[in-house]
Amino acid sequence: MSLDWGPGIKEACAHWKDAPMLHQTFEALERAIIDGNDTCIDCAKSIVEVFCRVILDELDSPSSPVRPTSELPKFGEWVTAAIRVLKLGENQNLQFRKLVSQHHKMTTLLGDLRNKSGPVSHGRDAFLERLSGHHRRSAIISADAIVTFLHQAYLEAELDLVKTRLPYESERLADRHQLVDQSVAIRSSTGDDGLLAVEVALPGGDLIPLKIEPSRLLYQVDREAYYEALKAAQTFALAEQAGIGGI
Repeated sequence: MSLDWGPGIKEACAHWKDAPMLHQTFEALERAIIDGNDTCIDCAKSIVEVFCRVILDELDSPSSPVRPTSELPKFGEWVTAAIRVLKLGENQNLQFRKLVSQHHKMTTLLGDLRNKSGPVSHGRDAFLERLSGHHRRSAIISADAIVTFLHQAYLEAELDLVKTRLPYESERLADRHQLVDQSVAIRSSTGDDGLLAVEVALPGGDLIPLKIEPSRLLYQVDREAYYEALKAAQTFALAEQAGIGGI
């Protein structure tokens, strides 16, 4: 079995490097592929579901949600919801709509294969024959096609910058960061409450006031600087205690 069967899955996971469950599922898929284990079918289905949830977390509208509402949504419901939030069904191109339809069918077949043959999520007859490499390869390639289709559509969708979980370092945000850095000025001071008072000067002259705890700034921006500040604060606190105790 080959790890090259899922290049689209690998690319999508690399894009969402800060999504722990997505990567845990991907690691399980890789192990199952290397071992030639039928659990790769369960993993292939699961990674599609997890990726659909990533897309819905990013793009679903709170005022008009399309996320499945049932307690245990079916596999097809997750993919259908992702397609809806990406507005793929609204394309008027007949051939494109047929392509969407084929991905729906692929989703159904992958779910059926997992339900009938995946050994993890349902107990099986202990003496059932293992699936062939062709079956496992088909499951992974099908999952890869679905994830690739959804991921590429997501990359073309408009981001919700208020709630996106993309890390600051994401290449997709680089142009936006550069524009802000070129256009915005920051002035700072420390208030009587010990908080860092920041004024963000916008290009039109408006100001956005912010207040930030020093610990939050250091923890979010430079973890080593946070650790150094913490050690210094702890040493100072112990010295003060010792001084007070000796009076």
